[in-house]
Amino acid sequence: MMDNRRYDIDWLRVIAIGLLLIYHIAIVFQPWGVFIGFMQSPESLESIWIPMSALNVWRIPLLFFVSGMGVWFAIQKRNLKSLLLERAGRIFLPFIFGLLFIVPIHQLLWQHYYNQDMAWIPGPAHLWFLGNISIYVLLLSPLFIYLKGKEGSRVKIWLQRLFCNPLSLFVLAIPFVLETVLIRPEPYELYALTWHGFVLGFLCFIAGFCCMVGGETFWPTVLKWRWVYLGTGIALFLVRLIAFDLKGPEILLPVETLHWIFGVFGLGYKHLNRKSKVLHVLSQAAYPVYIVHMVWLYLGTYLILPLEMPVGAKFVAVIAFTAVGCFTNYEIIRNLNWLKPFLGLRNLKKVKGQADFKNAKVVNI
Repeated sequence: MMDNRRYDIDWLRVIAIGLLLIYHIAIVFQPWGVFIGFMQSPESLESIWIPMSALNVWRIPLLFFVSGMGVWFAIQKRNLKSLLLERAGRIFLPFIFGLLFIVPIHQLLWQHYYNQDMAWIPGPAHLWFLGNISIYVLLLSPLFIYLKGKEGSRVKIWLQRLFCNPLSLFVLAIPFVLETVLIRPEPYELYALTWHGFVLGFLCFIAGFCCMVGGETFWPTVLKWRWVYLGTGIALFLVRLIAFDLKGPEILLPVETLHWIFGVFGLGYKHLNRKSKVLHVLSQAAYPVYIVHMVWLYLGTYLILPLEMPVGAKFVAVIAFTAVGCFTNYEIIRNLNWLKPFLGLRNLKKVKGQADFKNAKVVNI
């Protein structure tokens, strides 16, 4: 049987979550980390802010793109009701569980570290992403199911014609630029619990789905022009760094975002679309690791920051502690069937033999 699974999309999701973990750890070593709820190192590593800024404009939008692509795969074998039920179990249930049982742990660690009164402050913290995705699925699934039933529709034909042209990126950029101009986010990279993050994620989610609908031309185009897209993204970042001290300009930030994403898609399609035992493990672990990583990050920070070590060594130590803690946690979770649904894991025995679906699935976070 032909394997239709898109391993490159799986890899990009894993890589994006890995970058998310490193990015969150890097915040601990910035002079403003405490102001957004992170424990803050007394010594800073401000030099790492430049590569962080290059990642910042595309790492979260990329995850929203991939999540929209995941819905395209999910609807191939589902009607509207089964899609909503499946997404509720995969996204909304872990969101609620994390909000009630994961987020309070790292809140309490932060409060204890800073000698504050212990109190639960309701809020999604890093799980805001899952809350947004839950809303997008609820709002857009009827439209997506409708489009699935319109094989050969004008929308699909138009998208395929659009993506034939490498300049299609600039057409796709129009709503993204309008969002930035109208909402005027400050800063652009502040996605969590903001209208900017919600609307930008909504646009990326739709765009990811549309990329799959027009995939017959989209993927060959990003493959052919990947270096142009990536080079333009780097050039726009350098302009932002040198001329604008990383602050803007607003009208170019979403254009930079899309160039990075299209370039990354092209590179992934070229080099990552192949089966791998490592990918199998990482792809299964990525979702629960994302859900629990802040607990291990905060615990590692709590234990390591007070130690007498060079600041660079502390940074590496927190990364290692967080990674080991997360994967140890994953090994425990995957052996507890009752806990799996709350942390986004399927019982693989239940889907064994469903080859067509397994080959098509892309896990959505």
